Amino acid sequence: MGTYQNCSFTRLIVLIGFFCYTVGMTQAFANITIVIVIAAVLGIVARFLRQPTIVAYLVTGIVVGSVGVLTTGVRDVLHVMATIGITLLLFLVGLQMRFNTLRTISRAAVGLGLGQIALTAGIGFLAVKALGFSNLAALYIAFALTFSSTIIVVKLLSEKRDLQTLYGRIVVGYLIVQDVVAIFLLIFLAGFQQDPSSLNLFAFLITFAKSVVLFGIIIWLSQKVFPWIFERLARSRELLFVTSIAWALGLSLVVSSKYVGLSVEIGGFLAGIALAKSLEQFEIEAQLRPLRDFFIVIFFVVLGSSLVFGDMKSIILPAIVFSLFVLIIKPLVMLAIMGLLGFSRKTNLSTSITSTQVSEFSLILMAMGLSLRHVTNNDVSLITAVSIVTFIISTYAIQHTHALYEKIGKYLTMFEKKNITEEFALPAVMKGPIILVGAHRLGSHLLQTIDKQKLVVVDFDPEIVKRLQEQKYKVVFGDITDTDIQQHVHLDTAYLIVSTIPDLDDSLLLLKKIHELKKTWGKAPQIIVTAYTRWEAVECYRAGADYVVLPHFVGGKHLSSLIKGGRLDLPTMQNWRRHDEKLLQA
Repeated sequence: MGTYQNCSFTRLIVLIGFFCYTVGMTQAFANITIVIVIAAVLGIVARFLRQPTIVAYLVTGIVVGSVGVLTTGVRDVLHVMATIGITLLLFLVGLQMRFNTLRTISRAAVGLGLGQIALTAGIGFLAVKALGFSNLAALYIAFALTFSSTIIVVKLLSEKRDLQTLYGRIVVGYLIVQDVVAIFLLIFLAGFQQDPSSLNLFAFLITFAKSVVLFGIIIWLSQKVFPWIFERLARSRELLFVTSIAWALGLSLVVSSKYVGLSVEIGGFLAGIALAKSLEQFEIEAQLRPLRDFFIVIFFVVLGSSLVFGDMKSIILPAIVFSLFVLIIKPLVMLAIMGLLGFSRKTNLSTSITSTQVSEFSLILMAMGLSLRHVTNNDVSLITAVSIVTFIISTYAIQHTHALYEKIGKYLTMFEKKNITEEFALPAVMKGPIILVGAHRLGSHLLQTIDKQKLVVVDFDPEIVKRLQEQKYKVVFGDITDTDIQQHVHLDTAYLIVSTIPDLDDSLLLLKKIHELKKTWGKAPQIIVTAYTRWEAVECYRAGADYVVLPHFVGGKHLSSLIKGGRLDLPTMQNWRRHDEKLLQA
């Protein structure tokens, strides 16, 4: 990471074009193909075993790095592809940003981000010093252990479809705060020369001023220019696709140039923010997501291949200690701060678990420290080892947060205030014969047909909850897999539960609860769950679902019945369109 970060982004892109000429097409094609095939095979194995695919890609990097598949030229090209992946990932993150939605969690994001950095870096510095490191090296390592990975966390939360939940938005908020601090730290370090005591303060202030001006320009363009441009580009899907990529990579090139002095990551994020208000943002996101996923796979392969140790004996003990620090101390600090901010223990744990890894900025920070001779090769190898260990373990932890809460949730009351000030704290107990889990998209249609008095809605999107509260619905903010939520909505008294959340883990946990109710009381509500794929539907039926909704099946059946019945006349379709447009704008 550190090597290619210090190179000109332009030179990295040019390498792709000239690679086949300088290395030879056959060798380059064969080696890169081997890397991708190994990643695909291990990814399939991981998926079959229901393990995180990120782990498979990291293992791929370790394998190809150890057997000598990656020649110097191939490694350079993979570094370029990894950089593109990071840029596209943060571009899509910026594309989903809404400043008005971030207002509700700004206090939590800033407080959590800055508080966690200060406390974790302070405790980390003392821990590193206790192991005999110098003051300067301890400072670098402490900050490297403090930051968390935006790339991994956002990818995992996106796969879990948790980015729009309250804790998901808090996580994105505090990660942005961390990334901003990391960027300013890198800018600060860029003012140093070989002598650690020398600092070009004027250069730092100039770079900071450029950053402020650039951000202001991007915000102005996002409101005045880009919505108009991209509305016209949307007439051609191909042109919209190419232009979106060109904008993301082009702005990243400008931002990472010597004239601005920031990073390609920040450039990608700003490029996304510039298009966040355009009507085409969803189309852009849908088109770029598969491309982003491919390049992100390469990023993890490159990261795994970088695990080259110096003196193993000298770093194995610190690597174990620092890994435990990241996996245990960091989330405990987060739990404490979240508790003081007044959030519930479920929100506290879900947010804190996301901090159990080091950041890609940690690797960049250590690489810059090595170039400035502030740290040694062994120090860089140490943080690389910690990153691999924590990436793997935190991936499992984040994906199984619900199960973890089931086991340790009762012990987290010490991190929860008696009077929770969370914006959507649990209301009075609500009962209803029908419980709807998830009121977005599919759930929003059910709201139109079910009597409010018979319905209790459970949703974890703050905006949806606010809207339904204004419309006088009985609505509970939270996760239906949370035992506290289950008690408040009285699952045992309902006769029908409809879950429109297409998350297999959530569905299986809910089905398990219904099975326990049936076993205890001899009866349980009927339950309908939602799945995206056939194999997920089969798993839900095996777990006891009364019916599984497959959206494409339901849509196909409905359309077929309308065609057979001769009801697809133009006036009818126009009425449906007007009705659906109202729902889309709600």
